[in-house]
Amino acid sequence: MTAPELVWEESGGARRARWQSESGAPAPRRVAVADDRMPADTAYRLACEGTALLWRGDFHNARQLLQAMARRIDRKPRKPAATPREAFNQHRQAQSQRARILGMLLIPFEAGHAIALRRAPDARQACEEALGPADAPYVASLRELLGLVGAHEWRRKGVEIPALGARIHPHYGVFSPVRGEYVELAARAPLPPGAEGGSAFDIGAGTGVLSAVLARRGVARVTATDLDPRALACAAENLARLGLEHQVRLLRADLYPEGRAPLVVCNPPWLPARPSSPLEHAVYDPDSRMLRGFLQGLASHLAPGGEGWLILSDLAEHLELRSRAELLEMIDGAGLRVAGRLDTRPVHGRARDAGDPLHAARSRETTSLWRLAAA
Repeated sequence: MTAPELVWEESGGARRARWQSESGAPAPRRVAVADDRMPADTAYRLACEGTALLWRGDFHNARQLLQAMARRIDRKPRKPAATPREAFNQHRQAQSQRARILGMLLIPFEAGHAIALRRAPDARQACEEALGPADAPYVASLRELLGLVGAHEWRRKGVEIPALGARIHPHYGVFSPVRGEYVELAARAPLPPGAEGGSAFDIGAGTGVLSAVLARRGVARVTATDLDPRALACAAENLARLGLEHQVRLLRADLYPEGRAPLVVCNPPWLPARPSSPLEHAVYDPDSRMLRGFLQGLASHLAPGGEGWLILSDLAEHLELRSRAELLEMIDGAGLRVAGRLDTRPVHGRARDAGDPLHAARSRETTSLWRLAAA
């Protein structure tokens, strides 16, 4: 498959380079060369009109220009929403528009991920971790580069997980366990008979944090599945760092491995909405596909007397994207019953941020661990 290219006019002739976009954005059709002399108002206007800006000036000035463009976007007043669902849709639309406009400020890279700008940082390791080797020059958005650098810092420092007494190091594109309340639920729920010293499945392993919690709780054999190679690589690295690689088997699979287990755990994406980029699949689950797949396959993968732990926020209910009745119908229709439930309230900053467009829903959010058994 031919890599997408960015084509532009510069120095009296046509230039081209490979186009790189982890968000899946197409290469811009209109490109203007920009440098330190371009005013923020002009840059913002061109970006809104669909013209990308290939930066040839100072790197720090490019960052300042991006911040100035962001301020102009955030300054626009928002129309009041009549319903929580409308507020969510407006928020998603505003996020998408913001990403599109800010993604129009582009920077050139040389082979090996070196940034071809004055005073540019050395971001080669961050880019290599996320994108792999680069054997030719390419162009990407500055906003995306800053995301790569931020992800590299999370990976380097890690996220403290009190339930493990250790840190989990998320890779780029893998959902970070910064919202630790769901991990705490898995750490304190009573293990079903046969799980301690026995086996468990972790469906959608991600960073491997829930597999690590189960292994530390005495589950002798955990089979953890994921479809994303990045997630599997991330989980393998974390489990090895914790010394748990011999207790957890990682498997690339869509939901379930073969066989049955006394305990099956799943923390699917919480919101039934369409992701706008590949990186959003950890947050948005179109038509609750993963949730439905987990529930429909659970009874046939549970050992006798076993439990499935569904870890799910009710934020979708407060946003009117999915009702509690619909969730219970899914559970009942899959031949399951609710054996118990543990609840906790989120402690992240957004739950208390009155300026958040979705504050009314976030302030009422509860995260639950549903203990499910065969009916």
